Amino acid sequence: MKDSNSATFTLVTIVLFLSLSWRATSDSSSQVDKFLQCLANSSALMLESIYTPSNSSFESALQAYIRNRRFLTPEIPKPVAIVAPTHVSHVQATVICAKENGVQIRVRSGGHDYEGLSYRSNVTFVILDMFNLRSIDVDVDNEVAFVQAGATIGELYYKIANESKGHAYPGGVCPSLGTGGHFSGGGYGNMMRKYGLSVDNILDAQVVGADGNILDRASMGEDLFWAIRGGGGASFAVIVSWKIKLVQVPEKVTVFTVPFTLEQGATDVAFKWQQVAPKLPEDLYIRQIASVINGSCPLEKKILVSFMGLFLGEADKLVPLVNQSFPELNLTKEDCKEMSWLESTVYWAGFPVGTPVQVLLNRTQGAPNFFKIKSDYVKTVIPKEGLETIWQMLIGMGNSSAANISMQWNPYGGKMSEIPESSTAFPHRSGNLFLIQYVVYWSEEGLNVSNHNIDRLRDMYDRMGPFVSKDPREAFLNYRDIDIGSSPSDQTNFTHAQVYGSKYFKDNFQRLTMVKAEMDPSNFFKNEQSIPPNFNFK
Repeated sequence: MKDSNSATFTLVTIVLFLSLSWRATSDSSSQVDKFLQCLANSSALMLESIYTPSNSSFESALQAYIRNRRFLTPEIPKPVAIVAPTHVSHVQATVICAKENGVQIRVRSGGHDYEGLSYRSNVTFVILDMFNLRSIDVDVDNEVAFVQAGATIGELYYKIANESKGHAYPGGVCPSLGTGGHFSGGGYGNMMRKYGLSVDNILDAQVVGADGNILDRASMGEDLFWAIRGGGGASFAVIVSWKIKLVQVPEKVTVFTVPFTLEQGATDVAFKWQQVAPKLPEDLYIRQIASVINGSCPLEKKILVSFMGLFLGEADKLVPLVNQSFPELNLTKEDCKEMSWLESTVYWAGFPVGTPVQVLLNRTQGAPNFFKIKSDYVKTVIPKEGLETIWQMLIGMGNSSAANISMQWNPYGGKMSEIPESSTAFPHRSGNLFLIQYVVYWSEEGLNVSNHNIDRLRDMYDRMGPFVSKDPREAFLNYRDIDIGSSPSDQTNFTHAQVYGSKYFKDNFQRLTMVKAEMDPSNFFKNEQSIPPNFNFK
């Protein structure tokens, strides 16, 4: 009897607390009150995992995983609550209660969605924040690992390397990426020419569907398992965890960064890079980065083109290989740094050589800059005249101490050319030479400043049109761009969803809409660029 009274008191306390918390911040509380009361009435009582706007810790919980300062401004709409589950039953309760009471959810695992769609919206919404669900179990003998969606790839890399010096996982280079969103959108990184993307190395998944049921690969079926590997999990279910296949790496790998100015022949090297980078042995990945730097005179702007490499082997083998296939790079052993694969992830994350690998475990990097990003795929070599046009365009846009604009060119080939477009929802495979990521970031606050810098990037993107893929002009889902489908030129004869669907997913978009219609016909899981159910193709 004592236990029953205690449980009743706890339940009443939770209901009163949540209800009062919300009423303190909103007059239109009915819909949200019902959602919060539903959570309180569920068997998964989790008061400590729910934040409402009147909680003293609400703002810190909201801001902890916002990586872009554009979405920290007062005018950005905020959620009515944040639910941070500590158990899968909490995820189930949140989905069920939100669906029953007409409240939308946004699922956040790391907060790296470039447009912030995992934590902002213009509708009444709740953030389902997965940061507490971040356990990682590594089984070296069977070369697999089990990782929850709230774990970061930095934590995953660190855990794998601590269990085995000869194993790794192909994923992105930013350590604070959450595995839930990063993997489900593709998982693009510097071992993709050897092992493909993260989605190409996923064996199973645990998700919570729109009806609140827990599903694995066997119970969800192959169609949904196909869709969440590259189609973005947020359109279909809540990703809870992944079972991934580990890959093998040598005890020592080699990294390098070799910069060129135009006076040092950057154009010739960049021209040759396009021809050889996708054809080099798959153990070698060389990214090209073009940026603007200050010259010797205060108003002088110069182009710097840097070539950043990862080789799954030692320098003695790398240097002659590069000098034979890519002599324009003029790579020397002095340019090379040998280290463990785990140390190479620290190097690629932008930290100085020698930085302790524990930096990979830092989850709270915050949002130091405002930024906007766009993407393109390139299928034919850009001639030298085109490169010179691009350099002049970059110089004309210029940089300052408060704003910087650059391009990253990421090579294809190797494993990426061997995997069929339809094998996963991620479609950008054979036929691509490289992927471009356009980046502008700035530190000065103000809406006018933000609009100016975003317009600069849009202008550069428009002017790159002659050099990139066409019909459709493809884009990478994990480089989310809310502009796609929103501009008048995109809307000609197409609906909004078909525009971004065709650019992100190409011919896979139609199958994705069919999977959506089967698994979530009421379109509960949605955001401003989600997969619609049963899209009408005409």
